[in-house]
Amino acid sequence: MRLLSVNIGRALTAGDRPGHEGAFAGGLASGIDKRPVPGPVAVAAPGPKGTAGSGLAGDAVVSLRHHGGNDQAVYAFAREDLDGWERALGRALPHGAFGENLTTTGIDVNGARIGERWRIGTDLLLEVTSPRIPCRTFAEWLGESGWMRRFTQEAAPGAYLRVLEPGEIRAGDRVDIVHRPAHEVTVSYAFRALTTDQSLRAGLLAAGDALHPELLEKALTYRDRRNRANGRPAGRPEEGDGNREGVPSTNVPV
Repeated sequence: MRLLSVNIGRALTAGDRPGHEGAFAGGLASGIDKRPVPGPVAVAAPGPKGTAGSGLAGDAVVSLRHHGGNDQAVYAFAREDLDGWERALGRALPHGAFGENLTTTGIDVNGARIGERWRIGTDLLLEVTSPRIPCRTFAEWLGESGWMRRFTQEAAPGAYLRVLEPGEIRAGDRVDIVHRPAHEVTVSYAFRALTTDQSLRAGLLAAGDALHPELLEKALTYRDRRNRANGRPAGRPEEGDGNREGVPSTNVPV
């Protein structure tokens, strides 16, 4: 398991990307155009969402309301999944084509569990927090008809990660899974819970506060609404971060 590339992007305007005016009109609109860099890149927790962007030095995040921050500091996508989309779309998709910071090989990114921890290189320690949800900019960037629907149906969105220990990384670095939680809430499961099957949302709670806070709030809201509908009192689950041994399994399909 290793990094094939580390990818960063700069903020784009419509003039920088002719033919993509819908995605990049109106001044600075996106940093989705990620390109591999040859040397080491420093990675650290960037700060709270809304005020901070990417965890990678030199990587632009324009829409701070929707992207970036400590719980979405790094985005990883598997080369194996890019290869699958190359075959489906009949076009080349270079490393970084989906706006990912890390293009990996040999690791099941969508099968990663929320709270799973990856050691990359010597120092960097990351923790899986959530799936990527496709947006209009992503669709217009690729220029594929019906892209958001196709991407959603695939349920292989790649993973956002937070930085637990900062460090420098580069292409070729090993990726080691150093902690895998006992629950079964995977990136793919979380994606389906947020998109195509809301009935899965209560199952997200097994991951505890390893979840991106916005996902945890959605899961709590769903659980409490369901309890009220069934005449049960609402309330928060038992404390737990989803990372410690002994967290109960959800026994959910992945």
